[in-house]
Amino acid sequence: METTETTKVTEEIAVEEPVAAEAPVVEEPAAAEVPVVEELAAAEAPAEEEPAAAEVPVEEAPAEEEPAQTMEDMGEALEESYKMMGDGEHDTDALLAWAKIKELYETKENLTVEISGIVNKGVIAMVEGIRGFIPASRLSLQRVDDLNEWLGREIQVRVITADQDSDKLVLSAREILKEERENAKKLKLSAVEVGSIFTGKVDSIQDYGVFVDLGDGISGLVHVSQIALERVKHPSDVLKKGREVRVKVIGKQDGKLKLSIKALLEQKKKDEEVKVSIPKAESIGTSMGDLLKNLKL
Repeated sequence: METTETTKVTEEIAVEEPVAAEAPVVEEPAAAEVPVVEELAAAEAPAEEEPAAAEVPVEEAPAEEEPAQTMEDMGEALEESYKMMGDGEHDTDALLAWAKIKELYETKENLTVEISGIVNKGVIAMVEGIRGFIPASRLSLQRVDDLNEWLGREIQVRVITADQDSDKLVLSAREILKEERENAKKLKLSAVEVGSIFTGKVDSIQDYGVFVDLGDGISGLVHVSQIALERVKHPSDVLKKGREVRVKVIGKQDGKLKLSIKALLEQKKKDEEVKVSIPKAESIGTSMGDLLKNLKL
């Protein structure tokens, strides 16, 4: 009986041991799968939330511009608008007109005006509704004796004085006319070639030479060394103002002509020289007069 009981106990122990061993084998995969699922869920969570976090500032950006519309921030714009409402002395139109006139003054822009009145030592023309004064000396490059001839004319002028405080507007056509003359002079000079011969008048005499007026606003310098074949101490010893002379262009530099009287005198002397031909031996003693008759001494 003891043997039988011992056998039963042994069988019970033998039966229970596999159950105890299988328990951890079954539980280990379950325990390992839990953290894997949680890690995947934890990894996916921020990936889904990032777009939502990035979209928030984009949607709120327009709302940040609203403070710029306050009265305090618009102070500069309001101040500019007040300037156009008059200053107690000038109305809005006058202020706008002076603003345009100052712009014309700064840019030196040409504008066309009509002479509408004559005053002492000048004429009147309107610019943007503002009365402008053109001095007689600023109407032309030449002297103006009769201002009545200018009444009703349209001319091009520039603003040379613009003083709003004293309501002083001064215009001038002289600067434009000078530029036009200079441009025409440059064009004419470009057509003059070295070697050309002109007839002109002595316009002024200097220690270093004379200036000769060739007409059409063109003039050139005859250096003292180019006045005569012989040495000249002073140009006034040979030439007088207003005297007509023939000159040759011997050079051009920086838009100026270099002229010479001497070059033409040398050419004339060369043209007047006679080439002496030697006669045959048998006729040498016949006549010396025949040999020298064409030779000018």
